[in-house]
Amino acid sequence: MKYALIGCGRISTNHIYAAVNNKLDIVAVCDILPEAMEALLQKHNLSDDGSIARYTDYKQMIAEHPELELISIATESGYHARIALDCIVAGINVIIEKPMAMSIDDADKIIKLSEEKGVKVCACHQNRFNVAVQEMRQALEAGRFGRLSHGSIHVRWNRNEGYYTQAPWRGTWAGDGGCLMNQCIHGIDLLRWTFGEVDEIYGTTRQQFHDYLEAEDVGMAVVKFKNGAIATIEGTTNVYPQNLEESLFVFGEKGTVKIGGKSTTNLDVWQFADENDHDREINGLVEPTSNVYGNGHTGLFADMIDAISHDRRPYIDAHAGRAALEIVLAIYKSQKTGQPVKMPLTDFASTDMAGEFGK
Repeated sequence: MKYALIGCGRISTNHIYAAVNNKLDIVAVCDILPEAMEALLQKHNLSDDGSIARYTDYKQMIAEHPELELISIATESGYHARIALDCIVAGINVIIEKPMAMSIDDADKIIKLSEEKGVKVCACHQNRFNVAVQEMRQALEAGRFGRLSHGSIHVRWNRNEGYYTQAPWRGTWAGDGGCLMNQCIHGIDLLRWTFGEVDEIYGTTRQQFHDYLEAEDVGMAVVKFKNGAIATIEGTTNVYPQNLEESLFVFGEKGTVKIGGKSTTNLDVWQFADENDHDREINGLVEPTSNVYGNGHTGLFADMIDAISHDRRPYIDAHAGRAALEIVLAIYKSQKTGQPVKMPLTDFASTDMAGEFGK
């Protein structure tokens, strides 16, 4: 399958690694910085491969390679939707790094156009493929939790000034959003995937320590789900001195699970009323990872390849990407208005938060 990557920054190494693991034919890479492309390809021992074209203009790349079947988009967040729409118009399937878009309107455009064009769209929430998360999902689908009571997601990470100054779009409302949109959205996706459709959200955000940004560095919310369950969200980049944890708690009448580690990779608590031998084997499971992004990209790419090959919806489709985005934007709207936000959210963008913290 012919593949290309747009965006060769921080997360791009996971995309190339997944492409290589899945034996994709890497046709081209694109970035506005030529040195970023070379550094990425060199890191993966692909710099001497004369078959991989380099582009600083993704539109030129698309025009010159009509054979492309799959593109992943790993640019700054503010460009995700625009690039995705151009790829879809060209009939190319896309994997879009989170967040899928920065506005509800753009997310809806991606869904509508992809369905019209018969193009597959995958939202890159790769933590769904973590071993611990998959075990939890299987137990959930088997009904082992019974009725769900409540849950929570905690993303307690550190991002210092060096991280933000490395790329000036970070922490801006147009290019990135704050910690909820960038760092916490993976955990928010897991929470939404676990508990189902949301009825109402009340949230609040602050900018405590990163006064050189436009957006928040801590956010919290209470979520009411349509099935009667409730949950809390905590996301921050203020943890001293380094990343502490990304933890998901699920409490049901017949089961309790805590998935912990730096990025929801460990089974810290695994207790069910109908305990079996497999439960005893996996309790305490730790999935080794090379970075905070985990190992899920390879599985996500494999699923997308299979979805294209067999003309089915990808495991994490555009609707899933929209659902996670909707929760973040609802928290932002709640902060802006001081009121709970009823779902669905029909019209809101990260840029509607401009000036919230005086910038």
